[in-house]
Amino acid sequence: MKFRYFIAALFLGLGLVACQQEKIGTLSEIQVSESYLSIDVNGGSAVLDVTTTAAWEIVPASVPDWLTVSPMTGSAGQNRITFTAEKTKATNNAEVKLVSAGQTQFINVIQFAAKGELKVMTVAEALALIKTIDKGDGQSYNLDGEYCVKGIVSKIDEISPSYGNATYYISDDGKHENWLEIYRGKWLNGVNFSKGDEFSVGDELTIVGELMSYKGTPETKEGTAYVLSINKSLISVDSIDPEDATIPAEGGEVTVTVNIKNGGNGLYVSVPESAKSWLTIASVAGNSVTFYADENVAGPRNATIDLQTSDGSKTYSTQVEITQLGATGSLALPFTVEEAIEYVTNLGGETAKDFYVKGIVSKIANNGEFGSYGNATFWISEDGEYNDDLSKDFEAYRVLYLNNEKWVEGNAQIAVGAEVVLCGKLTVYGETAETSQNKAYIYQINGVTDEDEGIGTLADPFTAVGAITAAKAAPASDVFVAGTISKIVDGGEFGSYGNATFWISDSGVYNNDLSLDFEAYRVLYLGNRKWAEGDTQIKEGDEVLLCGQLTTYKETSETVQNKAYIYSLNGKTE
Repeated sequence: MKFRYFIAALFLGLGLVACQQEKIGTLSEIQVSESYLSIDVNGGSAVLDVTTTAAWEIVPASVPDWLTVSPMTGSAGQNRITFTAEKTKATNNAEVKLVSAGQTQFINVIQFAAKGELKVMTVAEALALIKTIDKGDGQSYNLDGEYCVKGIVSKIDEISPSYGNATYYISDDGKHENWLEIYRGKWLNGVNFSKGDEFSVGDELTIVGELMSYKGTPETKEGTAYVLSINKSLISVDSIDPEDATIPAEGGEVTVTVNIKNGGNGLYVSVPESAKSWLTIASVAGNSVTFYADENVAGPRNATIDLQTSDGSKTYSTQVEITQLGATGSLALPFTVEEAIEYVTNLGGETAKDFYVKGIVSKIANNGEFGSYGNATFWISEDGEYNDDLSKDFEAYRVLYLNNEKWVEGNAQIAVGAEVVLCGKLTVYGETAETSQNKAYIYQINGVTDEDEGIGTLADPFTAVGAITAAKAAPASDVFVAGTISKIVDGGEFGSYGNATFWISDSGVYNNDLSLDFEAYRVLYLGNRKWAEGDTQIKEGDEVLLCGQLTTYKETSETVQNKAYIYSLNGKTE
């Protein structure tokens, strides 16, 4: 399960569910609402709510001269402590110690100095500024200088104390759209992240860093960004192990536990209209909400659930994404070859409904020819190797062509190594798991469902447009792509890495259009080897045939780095 949180500006008016306040902290005798406090550079105060089982005190030696703490002592129960500082020209930080019942709670207090005259921008303003330098050609561009951006964390990819950085996304409304990626940024005041330095989705951060467009992705330049200040959200969701949080295809429940900090009042739950047909709220107990889903007979599905609390004047929200697994054998989740073999073998006969099976062609009957009956017979396996083993080899027996039509003269021929998705009824004949004769067809070849722009074989390679379509499916097999070089990156030079990056199109014209331009990204040379000094340099207008794996990075369809090569250059293979 993936969690996403945001602070909402509007109250949605959903049903109120009673809840208990969740105490924050990890010590058994001391609970605190925050472990990090920030005070404005112009002076001010920050408050901390603390609950202890015994009397407590602030260690005087841990309070620096620039900071005032009141009160310094207190009795058991719930207390509020105020931390105050005057205006400063330099950044101040302190690690204040609170002791009670033999335990010590560390409270980090930070007061940042003003960062020059940097204007605090919204995420929308930052994205608009980045867009002015992005030429839309999939290349990377940088803005000069540092920028200050405030936003709400919408997703966290990784917080890595071992590398001292974190990658996450911020947006103006906390939703994971229209976001700015903070790429390998630092923690408060530019220090490395260390164990215990954490923030949550839904927290409001002000960051400083260099802005750039990385191949069309708006982000901060690697390692330049750091957190200037943090405003914690009043609501968050406990981390849940994905195996415990995902509803199986057969149906079941998922329980989500919400943390509501001091100041938050009430828990509001909302299931979106689009998910009400399959997902319901089964029960609410305290801060825990249980969701229920019936059996799913199609592909995987998910719903983003709104969970909210309010402090009386402002609404704080968190989102949790509930996922239900899809039915194996569906289009969204095809059988692997071995899953199909196991299923139909256990069944012992023909399936009552159509199933989808994905595999790589490993052997073709009748020398690869498709006869007058308009169908074909071949074998598939998971890795493309023919094993002569009925527990690993599945027979596509007399299957029809794409679009469930008969094969006719002029149709492209499949080849060993092509990745196919079959659709139809399955059966077992003797000990052989196979498709039922003329009751199945090839749904997809190498990621495409028609042959108009090629099927990615050597005999019928993809056009540039066909490769763009196929890359979105990211076929596991090596495929062939034909096109004309329209633009060369880095001036056409092939560097010390022994590879090259360039663009191809069907017309030979660079269109600056990702629906027409395909990127050959860091491809190797003829013979699938590194480029060496003295090798011919490619140029615009050259005809190339590429061979390798395809993928889509962000919105750019391209070859997988160092997993593709130039099979032929202007018709020559060496």
